[in-house]
Amino acid sequence: QVLLVESGGGLVQAGGSLKLSCAASERTFANYAMGWFRQAPGKDRESVATISWSGSTSYHADSVKGRFTISRDNAKITVYLQMNSLKPEDTAVYYCAAQRRRYWTPTMIIDYWGKGTLVTVSS
Repeated sequence: QVLLVESGGGLVQAGGSLKLSCAASERTFANYAMGWFRQAPGKDRESVATISWSGSTSYHADSVKGRFTISRDNAKITVYLQMNSLKPEDTAVYYCAAQRRRYWTPTMIIDYWGKGTLVTVSS
């Protein structure tokens, strides 16, 4: 069974940093586009950042641009989300996702989801 397992969430004060990790269970994920999404209480799930299979292309939502950075290490089949200058409005469950294509395509379905990791930012 294909799995995406997130880790690194927790409680942090505003202005602090966290680094999320998403480990894939199969080496084929090294060929897939990956992304991070988040869902705050009472809100819809939203895209935070995506990255191509090689890491050459990435996208960051305007709300996190300049503060968050997505990256990947295909040797470890792991995708990261470095989050700096955290704000209380970043509080959410963060989900890792994958598409079975090399470049993230927002109009296409997301093939795999992790179970999420909770990030809480206190003011």
